[in-house]
Amino acid sequence: MTLQLGDTVPDFTQESQLGPINLYDFAGDSWVVLFSHPADYTPVCTTELGEVSRLRAEWEKRNVKTIALSVDSAESHKGWIGDINDTQNTTVDYPILADSDKKVSSLYGMIHPNALSNLTVRSVFIIDPNKKLRLQITYPASTGRNFDEILRVIDSLQLTDHHQVATPVNWKEGEDCVVVPSIPTEEAREKFPKGVTEIRPYLRMTPQPNK
Repeated sequence: MTLQLGDTVPDFTQESQLGPINLYDFAGDSWVVLFSHPADYTPVCTTELGEVSRLRAEWEKRNVKTIALSVDSAESHKGWIGDINDTQNTTVDYPILADSDKKVSSLYGMIHPNALSNLTVRSVFIIDPNKKLRLQITYPASTGRNFDEILRVIDSLQLTDHHQVATPVNWKEGEDCVVVPSIPTEEAREKFPKGVTEIRPYLRMTPQPNK
């Protein structure tokens, strides 16, 4: 199947170094970042999984749970986690799915044969509490992911889900937002008491409404 934004993501139960993980049960009412990597004991992935662990406080602040995946075994994951913790000065405490049967990889389209034969590509899925897919990014194997960008997107999604704004290019938490086009300017001035700057009739800016 091909997952598209807004789709309900498929549920699964798969082994991990922490035991069986059922996605929906694990997620509960949280957001989830599910990300795959080509193989254990690989250099770029070692830095990535360490970074996700170091960002634990940032994930928790946003009500986000993280799950990694590769086609290697749970036993392999356990050994590799020791290397990650040692070389990246952290403690990996989130599940790494052991997708040896490629069940999850196939469900989520993580196998790209022309890129990495039968290994999973470097994919990221942001899943909201309603189990809807909100973002999907696939990186080449040679390029480590930017998890600051993943956090930035989650900030934007969580803001725009509850306020009638969008976030402009390179937006970061606390910066001005775009008033959505469906709101007339006069109505926007009432809705956003911090002020609305009309640059063009279709381009109106307002301070972040929940700050």
